[in-house]
Parts: sequence; structure tokens; C-alpha cells
Amino acid sequence: MLPDYRVRQRDYLLDILQAITSRLDLNEVLRLVAQAAVDVMTGNAAMIALVEPAGRIRIRESIGLSRHALETLGAGIERASEDPGAPVDDGTGDEAPTRALVREAGLRSLEMMLPRVIAPNAGLLEWIALPLSIGEDFLGQLYVLRRRGGEFSPNDRQVLQSFADQAAIAVNNARLYQQVNAQKQRLDAILESTADGVAIMDGSHRVVLWNRALAALSGVPAGEALGRDFEAAIRLSDKRAGSTLTEAEANGWPLVGATRPLFVEGDIERPDGAAVSVEITFAPIFAREALLVNIVANVRDITRFREADRLKSTFVSVVSHELKTPVALIKGYASTLRRPDARWDEKTIDDSLGVIEDESDRLAELIDNLLDASRAQAGSFRLARNEMDLDALVTEIVQRHRSQATRHTLTADVPGDLPLVFADHARITQVISNLLSNAIKYSPDGGEVKVTSRVTPGEVIISVTDPGPGIAPEMQSQLFTRFHRLENALTQRTPGTGLGLYLCKSIIEAHGGRIWVDSDGQHGSTFSFSLPRA
Repeated sequence: MLPDYRVRQRDYLLDILQAITSRLDLNEVLRLVAQAAVDVMTGNAAMIALVEPAGRIRIRESIGLSRHALETLGAGIERASEDPGAPVDDGTGDEAPTRALVREAGLRSLEMMLPRVIAPNAGLLEWIALPLSIGEDFLGQLYVLRRRGGEFSPNDRQVLQSFADQAAIAVNNARLYQQVNAQKQRLDAILESTADGVAIMDGSHRVVLWNRALAALSGVPAGEALGRDFEAAIRLSDKRAGSTLTEAEANGWPLVGATRPLFVEGDIERPDGAAVSVEITFAPIFAREALLVNIVANVRDITRFREADRLKSTFVSVVSHELKTPVALIKGYASTLRRPDARWDEKTIDDSLGVIEDESDRLAELIDNLLDASRAQAGSFRLARNEMDLDALVTEIVQRHRSQATRHTLTADVPGDLPLVFADHARITQVISNLLSNAIKYSPDGGEVKVTSRVTPGEVIISVTDPGPGIAPEMQSQLFTRFHRLENALTQRTPGTGLGLYLCKSIIEAHGGRIWVDSDGQHGSTFSFSLPRA
């Protein structure tokens, strides 16, 4: 029959081991192990040294030892680990020899220093080192120290070793939990920082993860999406390709072992009423029993690709239409002049050649605009800047356009003492000419087209005002984009590529200025641009 103190010792060990093994925080487990080792052996101090990934020994927990003693021991371990000896390749491949040497050197240094460092300072006369191991996996050492003389008895060693074996399991579990938790945090950080929207669902389509990008893309915060059905959180409309989750599952998706993910393309309807073009890929995750555990949805914003397709279609449509008219006129007049059965008088020939010349200029202008648009998109506008008098330039351009505007009155209210600007003469001429031409074209009933100026401390501002029907405020934000034209009866019967204002914006911004429009949508429009003063 066991003596009473053995029974109490055994019961205490069972209680403390149950407490230790129920913890998953490594620091808490180490603290409990050290305290329990002191209590069980009626010791005065304890210390736990663990093996780090590179093989280095590090003191992770202690009780009853001074900070100076711990710092001295730590410094000795560090010095011993710097040069553990030349590595020997044992050919087993189980553990890198260098790592093993580092570990052994650290442990030797620690145990050689214990009597010199601890005994004089704390009066600790005896100590015992117990390995913390699981099978062949060595985790570290548990040290118990006490002041009374004599060695630890065989029973002490047996009890402590049993305790150390169980403590090693608790330490290993806590370490594994720490590693899994760290990996989860890294994965969460990666998912949160990715530019694409990511959602993870369970097998019933309930959302369990909704990253920041998807919240921004869909307009649905993570707090509202978690726990909801994915297709309720993401409202897909105007499906253009692929299959939704519901449609695919009705056809037997997912198949175990299938490598092709599910794909769907359409528009997300945001809560604010906006629509975002997206493509969504769904990838299933199976358990070993072929049970569907999760579905990962990757949501990518393809609005810019859809816009590129739209621009491409618009480009082909606009360019083909704008090219067709002058080419047809040039060909028509050239064919007429070359008719062998006709003799044309000099005026007819001159008029016909004039039309061919004008339409050739129109073609050249269209090609130049397309090249300029390409340069603007690439950010490669080349400017030949010089000091310029804007007042003289405006007066010259207005005078030139008066011959084109038989139904309009063109006026220039620009003082002759405008500050100089540092700009490209040809490009600014292009901007003012474009704004004047637009003012004339889009004021079919005639009226006054007025060019004015004003000066601020840092800018010179030129404005062109027309008496046309105006531009509705909701349409103004798109005016300066490529190939954009207002959709109304006036623009439909007025030729144009939709590049003019885009080029004006690109030229002015390349000069460091701004361009904008003011209109109430009913009583004309005023287009203004600014240039920095020289």
C-alpha cells in the first residue's frame, strides 16, 4: 500500500496534468509545468529550456531564478551555439547535423554553467535535468533545483520523469496549436490583402469568410455576409457565361477528382444600385471521405476588361463610320474626274479637287487624333514648351473660325496684358480650336460664341461659352473620356469621333492645368481650361 504522501503526490500529479493538458497557450503551459515541478519535488526553482527551430536552446520559462542568473545562462548558450563544431554528415537524413550540434552545444553550456551561476547566488545545491521528449522528437529539458543536500531519489526521478513525459505532450500540443494558429493568421492576412474578392462557404453555401476586397467590390460588409447563403449575399444579374452554383449543382457539380473549377460571368448588383462586372470561379474542397467541406469563390472585377471591349467596339464603329464618309467622297470625286466620256470645265475640276483636298485633310486630322489618343493613353505626349501670349493666340484663332461660322457671332473678350504661360503653341492651338469648333457645331441655331479669360495668382483661365442646348449635369462626368459622345438627336446628326475633348483634357493635364465644363443642361455650356503662369 502506498504511503499517504505518495497518494497525495499521485493525486496532485493527476490534477495538475489534467490542468496542463487542457491548455493550448504555450506560455501558460510552460508556466504550469515549471510551477508543478517545483511543487511535486518541494523544490526551490525550476527552469524549462526548449529547442528552437534552428537547433538553438532557449530558456522559455523559470521560477525562483534571478534575472541576472537567467541572462548569464542565456549569454553562455548563445556563445556556445555560435561555433558548435564542424558539422558531420551522418547520412541518416533524419536531422541536419549542424542543428544537432547546435542543440548539444547549448545544452552542454547550460549544464556546465548551472553550478557556477546558480549555486553561489541562490544556494541551490542539487538539480536534476529531465528530457521533454515524444518518441524520438526531443523538445527540450526540464530542470528542477532545490537547496537541501543529497541527490534526487530514484522515486523522485521516476515521478518527475513520468510528469515530464506528460508535460512534453502538453508542450507539443501547445506548440502545434501555436503553429496552426500562426498559419491561420498568415492565411487570413493573405486573404484579406489580396486584390480579388474571396469568399469561403461551407457545403451548404453559407459564407464563413468574406474578405475586405469582396466587401468593397460587392458593397456588402463582412458582418452582413457571414452566415448568409452566398447567392443571397452576391446578387448576380445579366449572366453572360458559365453557370451559377445552383445551376451547376443541378447538373451534378462538383465531381470528386474533377480539376476544372466552376466559372460564371455576370454583373453584381450592389446595394447602392450600381452594377459591377465580375467573373467568379468556384473551387470545391473535399474531405477524405469525398465529403464536400468547403467551396472557395474567387471574385474578380472585370469592369475594365468589359470597358476595354466596349471601347474597342466603339473604336471600330466610330472609326469605320468617320473613315467611310471622306473615303467615299474622295473616291467619288476622283472617279468622276477620271471619266473618259466627260469633259469638265475648269471650275468643276477646281471644285472637285477642293472637296478631295478637304476630305483628305479630314482623314489626316482623324488619323492624327487617333495617334494622339494612343500617346495620351500611354502618357507619352511630347510638348515643345515656350513662353506664350495667350491673348494673341485666342484672337488669331477666333478670327480664323469666323469664316466657318456664318450663323454665329464669335467674340473674344481677352485683354492684351494676360500673363505669359509656358506651353506648347501647337497643342494649345489644338485645344482652343477644338472647343470653338464644338461650340459652333453644337449650337445649330446660331448665336454668340464668346471666348473670355480671367487670371488667378497661379493660373490663366480661358473659357468658351456657347448658346447651345446645354449638357445635363449627370452627363458631364463622361464628357472627357475616349470615344464618348452624348446620346441625343443633336449629336446623332453631327459628325465626330468622341476624341476631341479627351485629347483636350490630355493636353491640358500634360501642361499641369485643368479642364472642366459648366452647364445647367438648358442654357448653353461653358468649357474652361487653365494653364499655370510662367
